[in-house]
Amino acid sequence: MSDSGNAHILLTAEQARAADAWALDHGVSSLSLMEVAGKAVAEITAEYLGPPSEVDGDVVILCGPGNNGGDGYVAARYLGAQGYSVSLMTSCHTDALKGDAREMAGQWAGGQATINTAKFKKASAIIDALFGTGLSRAIESELAEVIDAINKSRALKIAVDIPSGLCANTGQPLGPCVQADATVTFFKKKVGQTVAPGRFLCGGQEHIYIADIGIPEACISALSVSAFENIPSLWGVAFPHAGPATHKYHRGHLLVLGGKEPTLGASRLAALAGLRVGAGLVTLASPTESYAIQASALTDVMVRRFEGPVGFMGIASDARMNTVLMGPGAGVGEKTADLVQDVAASGKSLVLDADALTSLVGKMNDLRGAGGDADVIMTPHDGEFGRLFPEISLVGDRVAAARQAASESGCFIVLKGVSTVIAAPDGRAAVTTNAPAWLSVGGTGDILSGAIAGLMAQGMPGFEAACAGVWLQGEAAMRAGRGLIASDLLTQLPKVLP
Repeated sequence: MSDSGNAHILLTAEQARAADAWALDHGVSSLSLMEVAGKAVAEITAEYLGPPSEVDGDVVILCGPGNNGGDGYVAARYLGAQGYSVSLMTSCHTDALKGDAREMAGQWAGGQATINTAKFKKASAIIDALFGTGLSRAIESELAEVIDAINKSRALKIAVDIPSGLCANTGQPLGPCVQADATVTFFKKKVGQTVAPGRFLCGGQEHIYIADIGIPEACISALSVSAFENIPSLWGVAFPHAGPATHKYHRGHLLVLGGKEPTLGASRLAALAGLRVGAGLVTLASPTESYAIQASALTDVMVRRFEGPVGFMGIASDARMNTVLMGPGAGVGEKTADLVQDVAASGKSLVLDADALTSLVGKMNDLRGAGGDADVIMTPHDGEFGRLFPEISLVGDRVAAARQAASESGCFIVLKGVSTVIAAPDGRAAVTTNAPAWLSVGGTGDILSGAIAGLMAQGMPGFEAACAGVWLQGEAAMRAGRGLIASDLLTQLPKVLP
C-alpha cells in the first residue's frame, strides 16, 4: 500500500484519469499499472480471507467491460496462483474487451462464465470489478439485479477502486450501488470515498486501502488539485508550537462574546476550548445580567462586563485581542447581527457560530468584504447553512455546496455533519472523516468554534485553523468514547495536540 507523500490529496474521477494519462506520457506502462493494481486487490483479499486451506467457498470475481474489469482478471490470476478457488464471471463477452483489459483477460487461464447470482450464496468473497470511477449514470436492468444480489450476499465484498454505482466525485450513489466491506483504490483516494455515504459504502475509512501502482507523485502538480482529506499532513506545518521563549501574548488573545440565559454554558465551553488548544489568553465578555454567573463559573478565563454593543466594542478595541468568537449562546436578533458587522469591520479575525449565524440570515451581502484582509470563519450545520444560503442545495454534492458558499460569502465555511467539509473562498476544500457518531450531542459545536478560534488567535491561517480544529475535535471524541458529553472534550483536546 502507498506510503508516499501528499497523503491528504483527494482526486476527482477526471483527475484520476488525468493522472493515468500523465503516467503513460512519462513512460509508465499501462499494462504495468493494471498488473500492480490487480495484484494489490488480490493481496488485500487474501489478507481478509486467510490461507486458502481455511477458506470455504469460491472467490467470485465480477469483471466489467473496462479497465476495472481488467484489474479483476489480474486479481483472479494472483488469487488462483495462491491456491484460492476462483470463479470469474463477466458482464460482457471477452470479444468486447479492448486494450489492456483484453490482454489481461487473455492471461487468465482459469475459465469464466456469465454472471450467475445463485453462486453468490456459497461464495467466500465477491470482488466487484464491474465499474470504476468513470461511471456517470445509474446501473440498470440485469446489472442492477446483480448489485442487489451482491449486497444481499453474506460473502466478503471487496470493491476494485470504487464500489460499482458510486459517484467518485460526490460520494452519492448514482442508483443501485455495491455496499463493500473494503475498497482497494489506486494512487490516491477519490473525493467520493470520504464524503458520506460514499465512505461507508466503501467499507468505512479503516477499510479503504490506497495501492501505490506506480503513478509518479510528480503528476500532482499538473492536476490542479483543490480537494483534500482533513488529516494532519494537510495543516501540520501551519500548526502553532510554543517555543522556549514564548510568553502568553505571543500565543494570542481570544475574545468570546458571552451568552444569555438559558445557554450560558455555550460561551464558557467555547472559551475553555480556546485555551485548551493553546491560546495564551481568553477573555469572555459577559452582559451585565449574566456577569456574576460567568465570573463565578470560570477561573482560567478572564471575564469582563459590558453594557450593549458600544460596551462590547470597547472591549474588542484592545489591539492585543486579535481574534473574536461570536455566537454560542449570544442570542438571535438585530443586535447580534449589527455587532457581527461592527467586529468584522474592525479587521480582527472572526469565528461565527450558532446564534451569530442565525442572526445573519438575509444579511450575508452586508458581511462580504467587511473584514478586509482578516479571516472570517462560519461554522453552520445543515439547517443554518440552508437558511444562510437558501439558493445553494446540499442535496447531491456537499463539497460543491460548501465551495459555492465560501466563494459567494468570502468566508471560510465549516459545513458540519457526518462528513464535515471545510471550504475556502479560493476553492480549496477538505473533507473530515474521523468524527465518531457519539460526537453528535449538544455543546460540541461550541467546543469546535472555540478550538478553531483559539488556533486562529495563535496566528494559524483560517483554512488550516478550521481543518485542525475539526480534526482535533474528532480525535478528542474518539479518545473520550461513547457516552461523551461536550465538556469531556476539554480534557481530551490537550492529549491529541500535535
